[in-house]
Amino acid sequence: MRDTLNDLALPAFAITAALGLFGVFVWLGGISPVEVWVLLFKGAFGDWFSWQNTLQRAAPLMLTALCVAIPARAGLVIIGGEGALVLGGLACAALPYAVPLPANLAGTVLVCLAGALAGALWIMLAGWLRQARGINETISSLLLAYVAIGLFKHWVEGALRDPASLNKPSTHALAEGLRIGGIAGSDVHWGFVLGVLACLALGVWLRRTASGFAVRVVGGNPRTAQLVGLPATRLILAACALGGACAGLAGAVEVAAVHTNANASLIAGYGYAGILVAFIARHNPLAVIPVAILFGGFGAAGSLLQRRLGLPDASVLVLQGMAFVLILASEALRDVDWKALGARFFRSAGPEEAPAASGGPTA
Repeated sequence: MRDTLNDLALPAFAITAALGLFGVFVWLGGISPVEVWVLLFKGAFGDWFSWQNTLQRAAPLMLTALCVAIPARAGLVIIGGEGALVLGGLACAALPYAVPLPANLAGTVLVCLAGALAGALWIMLAGWLRQARGINETISSLLLAYVAIGLFKHWVEGALRDPASLNKPSTHALAEGLRIGGIAGSDVHWGFVLGVLACLALGVWLRRTASGFAVRVVGGNPRTAQLVGLPATRLILAACALGGACAGLAGAVEVAAVHTNANASLIAGYGYAGILVAFIARHNPLAVIPVAILFGGFGAAGSLLQRRLGLPDASVLVLQGMAFVLILASEALRDVDWKALGARFFRSAGPEEAPAASGGPTA
């Protein structure tokens, strides 16, 4: 119970401190921090319209956060989810070019699977480079994200471009039957449900299955995993594939439910924001759900801050950056033995003991 409270307290403290620092930041610009805080939560959760916007933004955040969280349980720090997302969206939009698809639920499943497969292969490449060539997966996944964005722009502005898209290059729009609709006529699309189900399924897999336990062993103590004969390379590649598939699915959902085609709007930074969500959730798939909803709400409130207070829409990125720095600092402080540190401080601050006389008893 103490560990659980500790896991909840530190992220909550980091988010609260980030809101406080953000208040100081806007106060220096002559804006009331209290008004900013009120508008942040009003724009995120104030009414049904705000909730719809929040949940719509939370869907890709959940899936890109899983792209960080699942490999992290295998001991890898993958931060290239943005690349898997854009390639997933590209694969979703490109599949109808290559294969005639039925304009029904089966076709929608196929375009989503194409996006998931593209993301899985891309992130698995970073895991393979680490295992086969010893290349740091953090650096390789980040560089691969830039490569993926370059490939995305090459195809969208080249062979797959819709000639009718003049000012903003894009692919042909998906057929109406291939798109993902809203839940009960709302703006909250079924991608949100897919994100929640992915978090629940992967959380159960990590905690309740032998293969999930094996992945956690590989990530927690590689030497122990080696001694007991676990196939570390296969488990790491599997974790990378699962995480990449989630990010690729996020891109497919954005195309099928929001943009209806692949265009530059897909490069919206969800892959990078997912890093923050995963770290605040401590790489726990179940905790990813509420954290993604919270940060989806902050993103949704950006336009309200712009309309009411004249702040730039991207000012919420400053809040996200502050939260990321503070969560990293709180992680560094998590394992500090405060009792021993306090005892050492008071011992050093106390009066010095007189040296023992030569030949006499020690102090």
